[in-house]
Amino acid sequence: MTIKIQRIVNVAMVLISWLTIPQLGLRNIKRFLPASLLILIVEMLHARYGKKQRWWVFFNKPKSTLFGEFPFQIGPFLAVAIWSLKWANGNFKWFILINGIINAVFAYPITYFARKFRYYTLVRFNKFQFFLYFFSKAFLLYWFQYIYEKLT
Repeated sequence: MTIKIQRIVNVAMVLISWLTIPQLGLRNIKRFLPASLLILIVEMLHARYGKKQRWWVFFNKPKSTLFGEFPFQIGPFLAVAIWSLKWANGNFKWFILINGIINAVFAYPITYFARKFRYYTLVRFNKFQFFLYFFSKAFLLYWFQYIYEKLT
């Protein structure tokens, strides 16, 4: 994948993700955004460590976070966090199921196609470990939301 196409894919990924957010309604955005932003910060720190450990690598800009992880984090990761909290509506089992399905789709078929199109590849992670990397954050996200709702 050329750098130009990668930039287009990154912008499209962020735009498409963010275009779904208004569908939630202002009340739900206000309700779920704080916990989602907190898990986003955790993900950014975790991804920074993962990049240093070479858990994955982006083909065109392996040293650039702006063109690597960042579009995934502020686009699909944040949107999925907000949407999964809304869809689950306080039901922990449903929340875990939703996150398990979404994270499995990302870890298996999306990662397969990303490697095939030379976007990114897993280096020191296999697909199951990559799934667990994201799935483990679901528990933390739910806990953040639970605490936030208890405090407000």
